[in-house]
Amino acid sequence: MKKTVLVVLAGFLFINLRAQTELQQVEKLKNEAVQEVEKNAVLGQQINDMLFSFAELGFQEVETSAYLTSLLEKNGFKIQRGIAGIPTAWTATWGNGKPVIALGSDVDCIPKASQKPGVAYHDPIVEGAPGHGEGHNSGQAVNIISALAMKKIMERDKLQGTLILWPGVAEEQLGTKAYYVRAGIFKDVDACIFTHVDDNMGVSFGDDGYNGLVSVKFNFEGSAAHAAGAPWRGRSALDAVELMNVGWNFRREHLELTQRSHYVIPDGGDQPNVVPSKASVWYYFRERTYPGIKNLFDIGMKMAEGAALMTDTKFTYEILGSAWPGHFNRPMAEAMYQNIKKVGLPVWSQEDQMLARATQMEMKAPKITGLASKLDTLGMPAPTGPVNVMGRQLMSMGGGSDDIADISWSVPTVVLRYPSNIPGLPGHHWSNAISMATPIAHKGIVYGAKTEVMTLLDLLLKPELLKNAWEYYRTEQTKDQKYIPLIGDKDNPAIFLNQKIMTEYAPKLKPFYYNPAKYKTYLEQLGIQYPTIRPDQKEALNKLAEKERK
Repeated sequence: MKKTVLVVLAGFLFINLRAQTELQQVEKLKNEAVQEVEKNAVLGQQINDMLFSFAELGFQEVETSAYLTSLLEKNGFKIQRGIAGIPTAWTATWGNGKPVIALGSDVDCIPKASQKPGVAYHDPIVEGAPGHGEGHNSGQAVNIISALAMKKIMERDKLQGTLILWPGVAEEQLGTKAYYVRAGIFKDVDACIFTHVDDNMGVSFGDDGYNGLVSVKFNFEGSAAHAAGAPWRGRSALDAVELMNVGWNFRREHLELTQRSHYVIPDGGDQPNVVPSKASVWYYFRERTYPGIKNLFDIGMKMAEGAALMTDTKFTYEILGSAWPGHFNRPMAEAMYQNIKKVGLPVWSQEDQMLARATQMEMKAPKITGLASKLDTLGMPAPTGPVNVMGRQLMSMGGGSDDIADISWSVPTVVLRYPSNIPGLPGHHWSNAISMATPIAHKGIVYGAKTEVMTLLDLLLKPELLKNAWEYYRTEQTKDQKYIPLIGDKDNPAIFLNQKIMTEYAPKLKPFYYNPAKYKTYLEQLGIQYPTIRPDQKEALNKLAEKERK
């Protein structure tokens, strides 16, 4: 009996010692990977600044995609272009065997958001042009320098696994990721890490509290006529558009508080003296749940039908994009957050903080705090409510959307948020571009890549992490909710969007494309002193500093 106990104890100690040794080996590789990321910092800065200078809108990321695929191809990745029927979409694959880890990040920019980096007031590079007023120029830099660090270690140590890099094309239109899923891009993927710009380092799990949506354009067709000579012979498609919008705006009072709906009129007719025979209105219907989104869409269809009946016109509709409400993987998020705590936040310089505070003052931010100095906590699931707490109804009120959610319902997924933007800004605005080709963005990219490469090693070398990730996906996330695409079998990506705008502005932006062979940074190329602030901003900052000292 005593001998048996000793044998069991010895076996236990051996297993424990082996586990400790394996853990030490993983930590050693993480330290090496972090050092490789630091060696690639200049490349990350160049990728970031290059994409910033291209400033391409969704579906028209031609220069962006050509640059990224060429760079990855030169580094040994196999490129597949035009995936899912989208000209600017691609995958870049390296490695062999399992696990297969996908790394994604968006690449498109914002209309009318052109802005010189490092300048704390409105100063466009090209007046009226698009610009990276969210920061989508930075995420591929995070992914590429972390993937290259990972690739070097995998080659050296002959580690099995496959990396797939891919771009979020037309994220601002929620235009592609559901089509990626439909095309089977993720059918053999074991896990997905998505990176997105933020003003802190963070990751969340569960329901992220954002809305899903369906993006629909309603096209009305009537009859043209002389608007003064024979208006009775016309049937105005624009009248139908306006009546639909009036009806929808009256209906808002009787919709759930969590809904967000908004529209633009891309076609309102040609000229006032001709009754418009064609007109269109483009809606985003956002809600917290799939049934809620479908309900809004159904109401919108009724509104369009009613408007057509009232004006004796006809209507058709086309789905231009969609996104599910997101749900992100708990085991992966918890593992990533441990790496976030090890990496921490960048050390911001006095110049970084000056730019941030001056920008916050310029935009009348709620608080003039500068850049983040304390890590976010691990993000918890949003309440799916309503939940009654001491007589009060609490629920997530929703908000924005991201079609990474469609991928999160197809494969265990997490979103790594990294600090390259300034807190307290409006979002989707030229001011959000101010930091995005400066040392603030460059530092945030490196710290994001460090976290990502450490998490990649966890996924590669800790089989139990992937096992737990899939267990969560199957038994919790998808137990009661199954993914039903908001796009139909006959819907196609709206690759025509933004063509006209980029045809106008691409030639104007081209002289300002970044040249890394000649200039160390885009700031240097543009001749910008970092940071550039107005005298009144400097005076206000001095007064604030004096107040804080007191």
